[in-house]
Amino acid sequence: MLRIGPYEFSSRLLLGTGKFPDFDIQRRAVEVSETEILTFAVRRMNIYDPAQPNFLEQLDLQKYKLLPNTAGASTAEEAVRIARLARASGLCDMIKVEVIADTKTLLPDPIATLEATRILVEDGFIVLPYTNDDPVLARHLQEAGAHAVMPGASPIGSGQGILNPLNLSIIIEEATVPIIVDAGIGTPSDAVIAMELGADGVLLNTAVAGAKDPVKMAEAMMLAIKAGRLGYEAGRIPKKRYAQASSPMEGMSK
Repeated sequence: MLRIGPYEFSSRLLLGTGKFPDFDIQRRAVEVSETEILTFAVRRMNIYDPAQPNFLEQLDLQKYKLLPNTAGASTAEEAVRIARLARASGLCDMIKVEVIADTKTLLPDPIATLEATRILVEDGFIVLPYTNDDPVLARHLQEAGAHAVMPGASPIGSGQGILNPLNLSIIIEEATVPIIVDAGIGTPSDAVIAMELGADGVLLNTAVAGAKDPVKMAEAMMLAIKAGRLGYEAGRIPKKRYAQASSPMEGMSK
């Protein structure tokens, strides 16, 4: 089970809900992914006007835990305000902290992210900060009370996969809370690598929503994450410099 704060989940795939071509494809992709956690930008939700359609109306919300995020925030203060708005609207007590440093790279602001995490933990939120792949920052976020840490594999929406497996493996090795790889995953093989490194989960959006067939890609990612986790738990064979016969030579007739 994936445990985040007081919650337990059987799926290790977290799915974003933006960028889908239409609500029907979004609904089918969500269902086939077997995800139990859906994330969305609070700023893109019209939570005050029930006449405006949104994806929440298309889903059986009894099946899912909502994870609002603070996308669009550029300061810690903005992130905190968005999180409090989400909770006041009755959406959830979990929050993905996202504070972006600049609009070109969309890289997270490490100082503001850490500050917002500290404030929201004190406010009683279940906090999952999105951050870069810095092991030292990941440690500080855990010390600040984060319930999970979400390092990016590569820039948001880039599909470049895991650019720094060494740093990611160090973050995982030193972790005291779940590590969920977030941002940059492009293919099922990327998701497998993340899970084989020992990540506790993967958050996807563009890789699924932007695929030629989002429903098939959602299923592929679900299977990849399961396979990667099983491979990690099974333990791979050590790499060897030279070949080694799979059938021992001893005892064979000449």
